[in-house]
Amino acid sequence: MLRFDVLATDPTSHARRGRLTLNHGVVETPIFMPVGTYGTVKGVTPRSLHEMGAQIILGNTFHLWMRPGLDVIRAFGGLHAFEQWHKPILTDSGGFQVWSLGAMRKITEEGVHFASPVNGDKLFMSPEVSIQIQTVLGSDIVMQLDECTPYWQGDKASGHVTTEAEACASMELSLRWARRCKAEFERLGNPNALFGIVQGGMFEHLRQASLEALVEMDFPGYAIGGVSVGEPKEEMRRIMAHTPHRLPAHKPRYLMGVGTPEDLVEGVACGVDMFDCVMPTRNARNGTYFTRYGDLKIRNARHKTDPRPIDPSCTCYACAGSSGVPWEAGGREGFSRAYLHHLDRCGEMLGPMLATIHNLHYYLNLMRDVRAALEAGRFGEFRQRFAAERSQGV
Repeated sequence: MLRFDVLATDPTSHARRGRLTLNHGVVETPIFMPVGTYGTVKGVTPRSLHEMGAQIILGNTFHLWMRPGLDVIRAFGGLHAFEQWHKPILTDSGGFQVWSLGAMRKITEEGVHFASPVNGDKLFMSPEVSIQIQTVLGSDIVMQLDECTPYWQGDKASGHVTTEAEACASMELSLRWARRCKAEFERLGNPNALFGIVQGGMFEHLRQASLEALVEMDFPGYAIGGVSVGEPKEEMRRIMAHTPHRLPAHKPRYLMGVGTPEDLVEGVACGVDMFDCVMPTRNARNGTYFTRYGDLKIRNARHKTDPRPIDPSCTCYACAGSSGVPWEAGGREGFSRAYLHHLDRCGEMLGPMLATIHNLHYYLNLMRDVRAALEAGRFGEFRQRFAAERSQGV
């Protein structure tokens, strides 16, 4: 089941405020979706995710197929019960992970032959297999298997930028796979929702052709894939500006694998409803905190004796403690930059855990503020203030 309602639009951009109803709950959009590759968002408990306002998370079809395997997840009745997350889940198709295997895989019309990165077994993933796996997982949103068109063919140093002909062939293969995914999804009687994925590389006319063909297939929702795959930022922004608002207005739009806080706000302005990215969790494990006033690298020596929290305006547990009262409002229960610097230098597990809590809280709160601005008819003002504050530095 999927229902999408547009609740408000912004007259200065393509931004819109929506509500997505799925089998496991309601998702308020625009939304950021934390990534839980192996059935867990690294460094945080499901309870913490719930408390910080996560409405939907991702699972990774490829990795869950490898480990623990479908027999285990089937025995629990699906991914929701297995990982104890009872809100909506979106699963990717496995296409990006198969693409990233490089020389370990061979793409054919039928599907992808590859060697398991876990034990070397020879495996095969087709559009039908991807849908079968995701049906066992029981995800609320299922993604079609696509070929992720890379920006570079081969190694960046010795390869070449994907040509129009190569992007076209890849896009057309993804369209044929989309039809097969839809047929298998319907054959299995999957009660959830299947999204098609727009491809076409960095070529607007190929994106348009992909979009039109997918819309004709009438998917419940659509994603924009093939971005954040090695292209320069300006190229990604160009495709982001071209594609989302051309998708059907009455269906949700998902920009895959993007990105920075600035990318999210600009993506909303381009008409995107849903985002995911490993950046807040991955950067947390590398000592980088996202804040209202820019990014902070906790490993810098200047933080060694700093008593301030990461962001004095933040209400997350890392910054404000269990009281939720921010530093700038007189709260003193949060953790200091000096302490977080110490944890990082010592390699203590608590360091990346607190960083992950903060970064996810920041991303989810950013989307909450975006939704509030859209409801109030002040998204244009919010967008300007956001950019000004982020450029201040911490």
